[in-house]
Amino acid sequence: MNVNRRRFIGAFSAGAVTLAVSPRIAFATVSSGPRPELLPRALAALNAHRGSIAHRDIIGIVDFAQPSKAQRFQLIDVAGGRVIATHLVAHGRGSDPHNIGLVEELSNRPGSNASCQGSFVTREIYHGEHGRSLRLDGLEPQNCMARERGIVAHAAAYVSAEMAETQGRVGRSEGCFAVSPGAIGEVLAKLAPGHLLFACK
Repeated sequence: MNVNRRRFIGAFSAGAVTLAVSPRIAFATVSSGPRPELLPRALAALNAHRGSIAHRDIIGIVDFAQPSKAQRFQLIDVAGGRVIATHLVAHGRGSDPHNIGLVEELSNRPGSNASCQGSFVTREIYHGEHGRSLRLDGLEPQNCMARERGIVAHAAAYVSAEMAETQGRVGRSEGCFAVSPGAIGEVLAKLAPGHLLFACK
């Protein structure tokens, strides 16, 4: 779902997805980009995991079907029905063994260095090797090893608009959701502990 704020259009009826946010919210959603079905799927995940997601005002969506040069990480204001921001995000080297900037496979296996998909809940913010970072817990069988594998959101110098433009891809992580150093502050602020991050290929 390669959607930015200018292209956030369409009319998804408020009753199409039952949100566990507030019965008074009328959500106008998107019907553009190559994969318009991802947002309804993320909202369905928000409902399915409502017992684990404390804050349902903002969600993050990562579209691993898009190349890494695309701004495929979106922060979405659920209540307002709009994209707040889009960012570049790396995928794991195990998911892209030929380093072509595309996710070829996903894995939940320890040691795979691959990205995994599904619903994650954001947990504690901590200071680690990459500075301020955000721990993630996987909520489904396909990502249930996320914490054990050390799959987190963090900043990395190998994720930059310049690299995406000149090399046609950004660098690869070891399975983490790595964003640019300039983006990590917004990601940590908007997806503070207790929010949904939904990733899908």
